[in-house]
Amino acid sequence: MRPPTFGVVLAGFAAFLDLYATQPLLPTLAHTFGASSFAVSLTVTAATVAVAIAAPLTGRLADRVGLRRVIIASAYALAVATGLAATARTLPELVAWRFVQGLVTPGVFAVAMAYILEEWPPERVGRGAAAYVSGTVVGGFTGRATMGVVASHEGWPVGFLVLAAANLAAAVALTAMLPRERGRERRAGRESAAARALLRRPALVATYAVGFCVLCAQVAMFTYITFPLAAPPFGLSSAALGWLFAVYLVGAVVTPISGGWIDAYGHRATLAVAFGLGVVGALLTLTTVLPAVIVGLSLFATCIFVAQAAASSHVGVHAAEARGLAIGLYATCYYVGGTVGGALPASVWERGGWSACVAFIVVVLTIMLAIAWRGWTPAAA
Repeated sequence: MRPPTFGVVLAGFAAFLDLYATQPLLPTLAHTFGASSFAVSLTVTAATVAVAIAAPLTGRLADRVGLRRVIIASAYALAVATGLAATARTLPELVAWRFVQGLVTPGVFAVAMAYILEEWPPERVGRGAAAYVSGTVVGGFTGRATMGVVASHEGWPVGFLVLAAANLAAAVALTAMLPRERGRERRAGRESAAARALLRRPALVATYAVGFCVLCAQVAMFTYITFPLAAPPFGLSSAALGWLFAVYLVGAVVTPISGGWIDAYGHRATLAVAFGLGVVGALLTLTTVLPAVIVGLSLFATCIFVAQAAASSHVGVHAAEARGLAIGLYATCYYVGGTVGGALPASVWERGGWSACVAFIVVVLTIMLAIAWRGWTPAAA
């Protein structure tokens, strides 16, 4: 049977539609609420903290009751939580609703990846993971661009309502399109023994550390780049900042190709390519020429999505059992990294500006490659 490619692409779209939607709003929120850059960055980090907390629990639940069931239920819950975020009237209220959004996101994000590992033939897992990541790319861009444009004309609460409607449509489509997984019966009764072994596998531990670095770098880049771009000499509005995330669409084109690289040349070699793209892209954002900055962000976005495809599919190579839990643990480390990437650069930005933030990002990418080079096998399994 042909793997349900469009269904997992749609799941990736739904999972990332809301998660970083407030990034283009940060300068506006800082002005509206009279808050610091750190305070408004909590609208990003609250969601990633919640994902990190909920992911392992969601993974265990999915291994018990079924992957498809959890994906669909979480997609509907995400639509409700996104709509409720529009009711916030203060920054703490908005942060609280963002936390709720994060709690229900792993049911789509982590479980969809486990679904791929269960349903795709082993020799095509890299392609399946890349297709899913492409969906996350489009979802991430759509959420940010929609929020930036709608907020600039109607206000950010209306932006959340529009995203909630999109979430609901995605949930309905997933209900109709995503077939029940074939592997649920094989997982019954084996989860506990497999779970105890997961953290004793060095390759998995290394992959979890790589995931931490990937999202740490991504959130640091796309959260704090909004501040220099909103200031002179650029002076971009929230709508323009939202459209800036169109650079993600470059990643949407390249990431499916990277699935073939993973299957042909291995996870480690693919991650090395991603590292090179990321460092060059980060350095280009130091210029004061907007087209050069956009090229740099495009390269950096491509780096992140290729690295994510390599890391998430690498989990499947080393987690034949309890895949929902294995991906849940990966998601926890991934989003802990996102939390660090959202919070720690605030002090870096205050002390050294954007150049210091870029140095921080390059260091994180270097650590990512070093961990993979030592802990991953040189060729795909």
